[in-house]
Amino acid sequence: MNLVHTTHVPAGEGPFPTLLALHGWGANAQDLLGLAPLLSEKLFALCPQGATSVPVAPGQTGYGWFPMAPGQPPNPRAFLRSSVELRAFREQALRRYPIDERRLFVLGFSQGGLMGYDLVLRDPTSFAGLVVVASWLPALLAANLPQLAAQKGFPVLVVHGTKDPGVDVALARESREVLAGFGVELTYEEFDMGHEIRPVALRRIGRWMRDVMART
Repeated sequence: MNLVHTTHVPAGEGPFPTLLALHGWGANAQDLLGLAPLLSEKLFALCPQGATSVPVAPGQTGYGWFPMAPGQPPNPRAFLRSSVELRAFREQALRRYPIDERRLFVLGFSQGGLMGYDLVLRDPTSFAGLVVVASWLPALLAANLPQLAAQKGFPVLVVHGTKDPGVDVALARESREVLAGFGVELTYEEFDMGHEIRPVALRRIGRWMRDVMART
């Protein structure tokens, strides 16, 4: 497959409800893998790794989806490259793994949230729902997304920490207004946390996913 990735395979036979988890800046394919069994014992997880190398400490390397500069929107050309790679990865994964295509969720953390917005809002009929944590939807990215009938009523959960030092909560609140323009079924939650996913937020994500799956 075109991207390095990890998987969590639950007991039993597929196809399984699946979480496509997109890590943040400086992390790797292992970063979000442990969320799957905490969300559901029946959840298959697929965690691809961004191709941009990021020095995170002396002798240590993390990864990102595209180069970043503090306070700046993503470089459109670099973002497009990763967007194309991620869409290709999804198609390859559907052919290779026991994924229930009707219950394929995307979870994006921080920089991975931008990738999640792009991936899902360009093709909402291919997904069951989108979870975005500690991230934002820049106006530049939103302006390049198509307006589609299938976006209307599509389930989106946005989770953000009121004490997030990496992505200020004000950006998440602005994104809430941007998302309204796409007509999605938005659930927005703030928690007393920083740039992280605390247990209380994880429990909320799990309940939301179960509610969405109950409708499919």
